[in-house]
Amino acid sequence: MSEQQDNTPVFTIEKIYVKDLSLEVPNAPHCFLERDAAEVSLQMQTGGEAVGEGIFNVVLTLTVTAKVGEKTQFLVEAAQGGIFQIRNVPNEELEPIVAVACPNILFPYARETVSDAVTRAGFPPVLLAPVNFEAIYRDRLMQQAQQPGGPHEVPIQ
Repeated sequence: MSEQQDNTPVFTIEKIYVKDLSLEVPNAPHCFLERDAAEVSLQMQTGGEAVGEGIFNVVLTLTVTAKVGEKTQFLVEAAQGGIFQIRNVPNEELEPIVAVACPNILFPYARETVSDAVTRAGFPPVLLAPVNFEAIYRDRLMQQAQQPGGPHEVPIQ
């Protein structure tokens, strides 16, 4: 009975933290006089690595840029990190957990970090829409499979 318990899959959050946070307001104070609505864009990057036996560090980086015309109002880059314990999971299931489940957990924290930084800079909060990390992962797998040479291992980035 105890041997069966030792093989039970484990997925827990050990720590969630802000790894890096950067805010730029290059056109202050003039940008605060703009009356036109800013166009906000989002870029994302994820990465994961084993940092110990069954311990993984996953980082979700969001870069949010707001522009009015060609002038940047603000640029925020937030790297939200998480340390996760993932044990007794088959190798083929490990990558989807790191590439989908972990970023799904980190995204609300990263979204809050970005919104808080933008608000503290004097702008209205940025409310980022939810992201479907599973669809992004599937698209990446399909792109890899269509490349010459057939399927390849998908990097978790």
